[in-house]
Amino acid sequence: MIRRQTILTAVLVAALGASGCSTVSNLNPFGKKDKGPAELAGEGQRISIIPPDQILAPAEALKGVDFALPPAEALAAWPLPGGTPEQSVGNVAAGAGLSVAWRKNFGQGEKRGRYVTAPPIAADGKVFVMDADGRVVAVDAQSGAQIWRTGTNPGDNKRDKLAFGGGMAYADGKLYVSSGYREVMQMDARTGAVGWRTKTPETIHGAPTVSGGRVFVVALDNTLLTFDAATGAASWTYQALSESARILSASSPAVSGDTVVAAFGSGELVALRASNGNDLWNEALSRASRTSALSEIRDIPGRPVIYQGDVFAVSHSGVFAATDLRTGQARWSLPVVGVSAPWPAGDVVYVVSKTGDVICASRESGQIYWIRNLNEGFKAKKKGGVLGIGGQRQNRPVWSGPLLASDKLLIVGQTGQLVALNAKTGEIEKRVELKGASTLSPIAMGDTVYVVTEEADLIAIR
Repeated sequence: MIRRQTILTAVLVAALGASGCSTVSNLNPFGKKDKGPAELAGEGQRISIIPPDQILAPAEALKGVDFALPPAEALAAWPLPGGTPEQSVGNVAAGAGLSVAWRKNFGQGEKRGRYVTAPPIAADGKVFVMDADGRVVAVDAQSGAQIWRTGTNPGDNKRDKLAFGGGMAYADGKLYVSSGYREVMQMDARTGAVGWRTKTPETIHGAPTVSGGRVFVVALDNTLLTFDAATGAASWTYQALSESARILSASSPAVSGDTVVAAFGSGELVALRASNGNDLWNEALSRASRTSALSEIRDIPGRPVIYQGDVFAVSHSGVFAATDLRTGQARWSLPVVGVSAPWPAGDVVYVVSKTGDVICASRESGQIYWIRNLNEGFKAKKKGGVLGIGGQRQNRPVWSGPLLASDKLLIVGQTGQLVALNAKTGEIEKRVELKGASTLSPIAMGDTVYVVTEEADLIAIR
């Protein structure tokens, strides 16, 4: 099985061509402190005062300071990859006991050239998943029993014999599916029967978002495509900057009212008028790093999240930012490399970095309450080789999430575990053995948390 760390950092072509605050401490090998820049940021302007040789740290001013979280509420459905059109749900009442209720295999797991990348969704008492061969499967949310299965391969696609990626969204009894076979489809959520299917110019690795009778999805060539949800007729499009290198995971747009926010492989975060595609604002979440050539991959593979008038997003090149939804003005940013969607809730916002740091930051200022590293104590080893020469280096595990459920922060990873953190302190409270690596964020419906593994297993946790 190909490790997901390779998948997340793989490039689709062979050639690879923050407002600072007291949350940052100096990491200088020579022991000299940087005096910092002399310029001051004007209103809405973000000036970086975080050189590449510095690391994140909790703010002294926030030590011992409490913060508010919303009360946990049960969700009757999880119809979109992020739960709602805004891709934010707050605090869900699910998984209170953190015990595995059942696990069911739903199809082809990961193998050479095929990957399980579609986030699960849930509605009408069903969980909808997609396997590595692009088959959409509906299972009973209580028992895991299969209800129906429908393939996305059109059969006449000679160009894409192997395709992965895409995802699903639910609205008004219909399932909307994007796929690597260059199609967007509508299915009946009860039976899996195909209603319409529309060809797209490029493959699609991200899941769609459905809102206001429109389907929004980002294609591989950094184009935001829109379709009429009832007929599948193509509507307006938006072309972002082209990018030769990107992550194999992909983002889903967030929608609030008549504003759609989309993230692209170019590192662009763009707000558009949902009704006609008019450009409202555009921001680049990218920064150069002297220590990581991978910062040149500027992709934003995690979903942008809209919460209480702000947009939260994190890029692979190392920018975690909060932006005013209405004006596009920068509020704050932190040097975080991430591939999963942030999770704002109450007074704070959580994010998981690619290096395994779970960060709890103030939603208003960006100052950090606490950091917990899930890879602490991990030692890289080499597999294979002769007399210590050659072999394959074992990479640090990648973690995905979080999901705030019953006041616990749930995160899954390549270690085959689900880790539950205290949402207030970051202390690890429990580890649940999944017996399968997972790099897709958990979801919840009713009292149950659902996790999809790379082996195409669906696990119910209650």
